[in-house]
Amino acid sequence: MRKISQASRFPRGMAENPTPPPRDTKPDGEVSPWALVGLGAQFFAAIFIFVTAGNWLDRRFGTSPWFLLGGLFFGGGGAFYTSYRRLTTPRHSRDTDETQPTA
Repeated sequence: MRKISQASRFPRGMAENPTPPPRDTKPDGEVSPWALVGLGAQFFAAIFIFVTAGNWLDRRFGTSPWFLLGGLFFGGGGAFYTSYRRLTTPRHSRDTDETQPTA
C-alpha cells in the first residue's frame, strides 16, 4: 500500500525561539476600525448638537424649521468635511521622527 500522508514534507517541531508577528501589521495608509468608529461618533455628535441648537433657536424666535435645517446642514457639512480631511490626509510612518522641526 502506498503512503498517502504528506507529513514528511512539513518541518518537524516548533522553532526554538518563535517570534510573534508584529502588532501593527496594517499596510501604511490603512485606517484602523476604531478610528472609523470615532469618526462615526463624531459625525453623530456634530449633527445632534447643531440640530438641537437649531431646534432651541426655532422655539425661542418662532422661526419653525429654519434654524433646525440650518443646524442640520451646518453640522452635517462640518462633520463630513472633518471626516473627509481625516481620511484623506497622508499617514506618516512611525519610523519618522516628528519631534524635529521641519525647515
